[in-house]
Amino acid sequence: MDEAPGALRAPVERFLERLEGIRRMSTHTVAAYRADLAALADWCDGLGLPRWRALHTEQLRAFIAAEHRRGLSPRSLQRRLSACRSFFRWLIGEGELAANPAQGLRAPKAPRTLPQVLDVDEAQRLVELRGEDPLGTRDRAMLELFYSSGLRLAELCNLHWRDLDLDQALVSVHGKGARMRIVPVGRFACEALQLWCRELGQAGPDAPVFPGRGGAPIAPRTVQARLRKLAQQQGIWKRVHPHLLRHSCASHLLESSGDLRGVQELLGHADIATTQIYTHLDYQHLARVYDGAHPRARRKRS
Repeated sequence: MDEAPGALRAPVERFLERLEGIRRMSTHTVAAYRADLAALADWCDGLGLPRWRALHTEQLRAFIAAEHRRGLSPRSLQRRLSACRSFFRWLIGEGELAANPAQGLRAPKAPRTLPQVLDVDEAQRLVELRGEDPLGTRDRAMLELFYSSGLRLAELCNLHWRDLDLDQALVSVHGKGARMRIVPVGRFACEALQLWCRELGQAGPDAPVFPGRGGAPIAPRTVQARLRKLAQQQGIWKRVHPHLLRHSCASHLLESSGDLRGVQELLGHADIATTQIYTHLDYQHLARVYDGAHPRARRKRS
């Protein structure tokens, strides 16, 4: 996509730098924001608008309508409009806009689709890998942690040993928008992580739990490709990806406990109500719900 003029592009770049540096959004999310705002900047350039303050609601409405006619799905349009709202709120804070031109605009409704999940037997078959070689030990720890704690892909890749308290069976997760939550780690996941830690040897607290090349955190694409391969090896022919394990964790926990609020806390959903809930999280209560309900957290019976 062509570069927008400096007067439009420069504020966009400052906004994206803030997302990366202060709000710690994932590379994928920032890239999506960049594409959405570049499309809007190109549209404004075509209208001859010299500054963002010259953009009005009706012009933005025409932009969304044009993107719809161009074939963008309702979900993509919703994301594009969401990026615009966030950018305009930032411009208002910077004193470059007096009002948000996206306020009140709505994208076409996307059809609701329920996420696919693994059933409990499939999930257990996937995570119960055999093999005591280093790669197998790492894969088992990775899968158990995904399914145990409902982590996002970026959250798992960026995890460091200082974030894990295996004695207390807890992990501190740095999620979207630089929000931190503390969630339980199931017994099987703790055992797998302890084996992986011994395999690594002297891994310091600042070292990534799952290192890639050169000791940097493992790349998301590596994890995605590995999951697909492992699923096929275990005879699971669904499209298995990290978010499928997150959905499966939430679904199985909710089915067993009926505790919707606890599941929201576990996942760290990015909305105000959820933020307020997990800010005042009763970790002991959540741990009891988790231990009693999650298929991979049940204690051994004496």
